[in-house]
Amino acid sequence: MGNDVVDVVVVGTGNAAFCAAHAARDHGARVLMLEKGPEDWVGGNSYFTAGAFRIAFDSQDDLVALLADPSDERLPRTDVPPYPASAFLADLERLTLGRTDPVLAKILVEDSLDTARWLRDHGIRFHLQYHRQAYEVNGRFRFWGDLPLGTVGGGEGLIEQHRATAEARGVRIRFESPVVGLLRDASGAVTGVVVDGPNGREEIRAAAVVLACGGFEADPRLRATYLGPGWDLAKVRGTPHNTGEGLMAALDVGAEPYGHWSGCHSIQWDAGAPPAGDRIITNRFSKQSYPIGIVVNVHGRRFLDEGADFRNYTYARYGAEVLKQPGALAWQIFDAKTTPLLRDYEYAIPGVSRVEADTIHDLAVAAGIDPAGLEQTVAEFNRAVQPGEFNPAIKDGKRTEGITPPKSNWALPIDTPPFVAFAVTCGITFTFGGLRIDPQARVLGRNGQPIPGLHAAGELVGGIFYHNYPGGSGLTSGAVFGRRAGVSAAAHAAAVGTRG
Repeated sequence: MGNDVVDVVVVGTGNAAFCAAHAARDHGARVLMLEKGPEDWVGGNSYFTAGAFRIAFDSQDDLVALLADPSDERLPRTDVPPYPASAFLADLERLTLGRTDPVLAKILVEDSLDTARWLRDHGIRFHLQYHRQAYEVNGRFRFWGDLPLGTVGGGEGLIEQHRATAEARGVRIRFESPVVGLLRDASGAVTGVVVDGPNGREEIRAAAVVLACGGFEADPRLRATYLGPGWDLAKVRGTPHNTGEGLMAALDVGAEPYGHWSGCHSIQWDAGAPPAGDRIITNRFSKQSYPIGIVVNVHGRRFLDEGADFRNYTYARYGAEVLKQPGALAWQIFDAKTTPLLRDYEYAIPGVSRVEADTIHDLAVAAGIDPAGLEQTVAEFNRAVQPGEFNPAIKDGKRTEGITPPKSNWALPIDTPPFVAFAVTCGITFTFGGLRIDPQARVLGRNGQPIPGLHAAGELVGGIFYHNYPGGSGLTSGAVFGRRAGVSAAAHAAAVGTRG
C-alpha cells in the first residue's frame, strides 16, 4: 500500500469479504482487502462451494429475473415451488432447534432476494442448478429442497466474478498478508490492523475494519478444543488458511463470543480426499446422493436415517455422525437401480473412493467392511422396505418399518447387482461459533455495545447456525451481512475521517 490512504480494510477474500468491499465502494470508501494466503488461494472457503444461494422467493419469475441466461430452453419445462420468507425462516428455526438469533435470522431471510439482485447488479451471474437440485420427471424438471439458485461456475466462478468487479472499481487486494491483531486508539475504537507478512510485522491504518476471514475449522488444535475429541482428525473441505486469527484478534479487544462454539458444518467427504481443500476438485469430493442409498460403518451397520429429509437439510450434520464411527469412516452403498441417479459431478471424479461387486459379500470384502455384518444389514433393510412409489424429487414417504435407524423416504431394496460402495469420512466446512454483531454488522463488545470501527460478516459471525444448517444459507448470510458490514464501515469512515 505504501502511503496510500485506506478508509476500510476488509480481512479476507471470500464471498462475504467481497460483498463488504463492493458495498463500501458503493458508498465512496477506499478499500483494501487483505488475504492471508498467496494469490492462488484467493476466495477463502467460498471458492470451494457449489455456489448455491438459498433465497426466499414467491414465484419462479423472481428467479428468472436473476438469471444470466433467461432464455434457457428448459425453463418452460421447469417447476420450482415457491419458497416464501416464512418457509425459509421456519427452516432456520427448525434446523437450529429454535436457537437461531431471531433478529439476525429475520434479516438473513428478508434481505435474501434483494441481496441476490444486488449481487446480479455487481457482476455475479446466476443460473438454476439443474445438475444438482432437479430431477426430470415425465419430461419436466422438478426442483427439490428449496435451493434452485446458484452461481455460474460454482464457487470458482463466484470468486472470479467478485474479483473482476472489485478490481474494476478500484478495490485493492494484498496477498500473503495475515492479520494477527487489531489497532485501537485511546478510546478503544479500532483504527486498523497488524499484519505479519513475509517482510515482518506492519501496521495498516484505516477508519474501519471488516473481519470476513472465516472461523477456526482449519486449525486441528482449536477444533479439538472447541468441538471436542476426534475433531482434530476431520478433513478440511476448504481453505487451509482459516485458522482463527481474525476471530481471536477480535476477542482480544473485547468482542463478545457468540453462537454454537462446539458446533460446525460438516459433511460426508470422500475418504481419499487430501487433508485440506483441492483447488481443482473443490467441492466435488462431497458425496451427497446418500438419501437414495444406505450408509454403513466398518461393521456393516447403518447409523443414520439417510432419508430423514432432503439432503439440503441433513448433509451439514451427517459429517459429524461419520466422525463418530470407528476409524471416522463410512460407506455409501447403492445398487443398479440407484447408481444412474448419482451425481456424476461428485461420484465420477478422478480417484474417487469407489468399489464395485456382483454380491454384497464381495462388495464388503473389497471395501474392507465386515461381510457378515453388511449381509445381515442389507437383508434386514430389504425386508423392512415398505411398498410405495419411489420419487426422489419429493419426500415420497417410501420408508422402512421395524428397523433402527429407520429410513423415512426413498427406501428401495439393495438387491440389484452390480453393487457399489463409496468410502466417506468427515469433511468440516466451517465452525458455528463466532462474534456477536448487531443488525448493521457492527461487532458487539462484552458490554453489549458496538466496538467503534469493527465490523464482521461471513463464517466468523456467531448466532445464526446451531446444530444444523439449511443448504446454501452460508453464501447468502455472507452476502447479506457482508453488504451491511460494508455500508456500516463506509459510514463510520465518513463520520470519523481517515486515520492515516
